[in-house]
Amino acid sequence: MRIIAGAWRGRPLVAPVGAETRPTADRARETLFSMLTSRLGTFEGLRVADLFAGTGALGLEALSRGAAHATFIETDRAALAALKANIAKLGAAERTDVLARSADAPGTAIAPYDLVLLDPPYGKGLGERALAALRQGGWLAPGAWVSVETRRDETLAAEGFMIDAVRDVGKARLHVLRLA
Repeated sequence: MRIIAGAWRGRPLVAPVGAETRPTADRARETLFSMLTSRLGTFEGLRVADLFAGTGALGLEALSRGAAHATFIETDRAALAALKANIAKLGAAERTDVLARSADAPGTAIAPYDLVLLDPPYGKGLGERALAALRQGGWLAPGAWVSVETRRDETLAAEGFMIDAVRDVGKARLHVLRLA
């Protein structure tokens, strides 16, 4: 697993041992960021939140491409250790916050985010719960973009969001949403 583009292009990322964390495959991440780039134009200056962060690959990719700040939300101890190691390895501590809390109940945001990246465990409905919590907690800036990765055969109920694009990549289904 590595950073695909930007300032940290090609830099490797560490992942925890075991099956608890399922990092987004490089190919799926590359497809997702291509989809986002065609909509955003640039990541420069964006505030990004990476929920169900795992290794932090999605938020770190956004930072590598110019995002100003990324907040990572994760609860698994091994994933948090890998995430913190990746942040330190890239020298990104000043541009990040790590919150050890449930991504499907993140509470109230300190400030809204322009881009929110969700990669919840497959098949548990956590993406829908997180989307509702993000809207209620003030996490989304006006016109915010949201991506949600699900298993290829899963559907996503995205109440309050417009589905802009859905693309299947390997075992994953990528949903790009816009706050309605």
